[in-house]
Formats: sequence, structure tokens, C-alpha cells
Amino acid sequence: MTGTARPAFYALAPGGWRDYVTLLHPPYTLWHLSYVAIGAALAPHWRPGVLGLGLLAFFLGMGIAAHALDELHGRPLVTRIPDTTLVALAAASLAGAAGIGVAVALRTSLWLLAFVAIGAFIAVAYNLELFGGRFHGDPWFALAWGAFPVLATYFAAAETIRVEALLAAASAAFLSHAQRRLSTPVRLVRRRVLEVTGRIELVDGTALPITSETLAGDTERALQALSASVICLAIALVVLRVT
Repeated sequence: MTGTARPAFYALAPGGWRDYVTLLHPPYTLWHLSYVAIGAALAPHWRPGVLGLGLLAFFLGMGIAAHALDELHGRPLVTRIPDTTLVALAAASLAGAAGIGVAVALRTSLWLLAFVAIGAFIAVAYNLELFGGRFHGDPWFALAWGAFPVLATYFAAAETIRVEALLAAASAAFLSHAQRRLSTPVRLVRRRVLEVTGRIELVDGTALPITSETLAGDTERALQALSASVICLAIALVVLRVT
């Protein structure tokens, strides 16, 4: 994984349309959109329109805008997308997400505007590490990319917050925290490590070489399994409400 390794297990070869697919962080975007579906499915009243608009808003705000700003700040995915294009993508997508939130708030509860404002703020502050990075880190990731989509969509559908929403938000926060803790060392190996050397000596005298695969392989497979698990849970809950 070192040296010329891809910056993420889902990253495509750089250049052209492939950069835009990589920019979306597909497995992670689907993972966090699943929290939107979970929030809508747990609401006492099933509102598929709210779910659809919620998915679109979070795809624009998180899947595109937040990731475009993240790439603008340090080029972690090493894409060739011009800075001006990243800025345009972020601005247009964030405006679209906010517009959807405002429209839903006008039809449901104006308190939803608070969620819109928080979402827009954290998308910019977290990914650009504004205010000295005070809004960037494990706790903020867990809250913003885990708990927030559950609570925002639940509130949009229910116009209140009940205990089941808080518990689901806590679950999403813990899962997102686990994602962050697992992905951080993987990103280190893929993006910053030049060479890995060493070995693990077992009690029976066997020696196992330490490689980049040793350090990150199983962790990445765990991340893939967690992503698939959350997506399946979200689909199951939506199917339950539809049928």
C-alpha cells in the first residue's frame, strides 16, 4: 500500500471522470446516507417525500460539498480536479442542500432551519479546519457525520425528537467514531508512509513480517463490512415501513 498506493481503497486511477467518483468516497457516503434513511424510518409517521429530499440534501451537502472542501484542503485523494471546480461544486451543492432544507422547513417546522444552519456550518468548518481546527476531530466527526443525519431527518418527518431518535443518533455517533478510529491509521499507511519494516515474533518462535497489509488490510476489510452492515440495516428499516 505504500509508495504509489491509492490514497483510499475505493480510489480509482487518477484523471478524468474517475476523480469525481473517487471524490464522493462512495462506501462512506452510502454509509452516512444510511443514517438519513434510519432517521426517516424510525419516525412515527412514514413520509417517503421527506426521506427522498433528505437523501438528496445530505448527498449534496455531505457527499459532494463536504468532500469537495476536504479535497480542496490538502488534496488527500490526490485528484486532478481544479481548485476552481472544487469551489464551484462545494458552493453549488451546499446551496442546493440548504435550499432543500429551507423548503422542507417551510412545509413542516421552522425549527428545522436550525439543523440547516448547523449542517452548512459544520460542512465548511470541519472540512476546511476553520477556527484552528476546533471543529475538526473524532468527536465532531461522530456528531456531524453520525448523529446529525439521524436527528435532522427524524425531526423533519416527526417535527419532534423522541427517545428512539436519541438512541439511534447515539448508535450512529458510536459507529462513526469507530469508523474514524479505524480509518485514521489506514489513511496514515496509504498516504504518508513510504516504507514498512519489522516483524512480529510469536511465542513458538515463528516470525511474521510486518507489512502495509499487516497494518491496514484487516482494518480496511472491517470498514467495508461495517459500511455494508449499516447500509443493509437502513434498507431493511425502509422496506419495513414501505411494506
